[in-house]
Amino acid sequence: MDDPRFLRPKPLTAGSRVAALSLSSGFVTEVPHRYAAGVRQAAESLGWEIVPAPNALRGPDYLYANPQARADDLHWALQNPGIDGLVSIIGGDDSIRLLPYLDPDIIRAHPKAFMGYSDATVTLTQFLKAGVMVYHGPAVLTDLAENGGMHPYAVRGIQQAFGTESYDLSPAPEWTQARQDWEDEAAQNVRRPFEAGDGWTWLQEGTGEGHLLGGCVEILDMLSGTPGELPLEMWRGAIMALETSNDVPPPSQVGYWLRNWAAKGVLQGLSGLMLARPRDYTPEMTEQLYTWVRRVLKEAGREDLPVVANVDFGHTSPQLCLPLGAQVRLDSAAGTVTVWPG
Repeated sequence: MDDPRFLRPKPLTAGSRVAALSLSSGFVTEVPHRYAAGVRQAAESLGWEIVPAPNALRGPDYLYANPQARADDLHWALQNPGIDGLVSIIGGDDSIRLLPYLDPDIIRAHPKAFMGYSDATVTLTQFLKAGVMVYHGPAVLTDLAENGGMHPYAVRGIQQAFGTESYDLSPAPEWTQARQDWEDEAAQNVRRPFEAGDGWTWLQEGTGEGHLLGGCVEILDMLSGTPGELPLEMWRGAIMALETSNDVPPPSQVGYWLRNWAAKGVLQGLSGLMLARPRDYTPEMTEQLYTWVRRVLKEAGREDLPVVANVDFGHTSPQLCLPLGAQVRLDSAAGTVTVWPG
């Protein structure tokens, strides 16, 4: 059931050697113990050997001044036969500056699994444009370096996404947005407080199946009108997955972005919509968000579109790993989201 437009790279498994990339912020050098924890915990929980790309640890000043060096790291990892895959270290706000330097021919010629989220949405989108599946999921400094060890839900989500069998996504049994002081080395081994999982919410019922596309809504909007934007035809028949960042965009702003996609004709061609648990939203803001989503879909004539919300991906912990480009089926009657990873 694979979408023929997307090539699935070799999955990452125990023993894989994975390049850590600073594609946006070089903040990692401010918290070296956090990075070390991510490397160690990925080895313990996933069996991955994470190695830094040549420029990944050169600091925020250098990486800000040299976007080509960040793109060079991506190309290095893809062309290096000793590297099996790529993972983002952390997000930021200027991966879009890599667009003039990224070579889609290298991505197509050397397809490798790349995992990241937030500002990494820019790079994830370029892989999809090149016809290569990618993985919207944990970064080194977030879930891989989770305080007290990787959460079993995040580990299982990564393993399922890189597996070969179809599977149903499941809500997280617990979740947290508790703040972490990444500069407090002693706190690295102290588990954060979690609250009981609150499940998914189906905003509109129905069934829909298609290839999965999406990412961080703010970054997708940033790409709008640039050469890095996905073409309209790639959205046709897709399941769109959207998450909001810790910038906490107002619900109305998310509604305006959805209206933009309606104006482009994107919403009219979708097969389904998945919304992540919105980061740092109050219950009132969440209800406002849901009202906006239903309003815009009604305006676009898409009251028939199945919509599932409060899904555990993006800026929430623990988060799922979503294989973008894979086939996904939404079924509100069964309450399931089924993924065919490849």
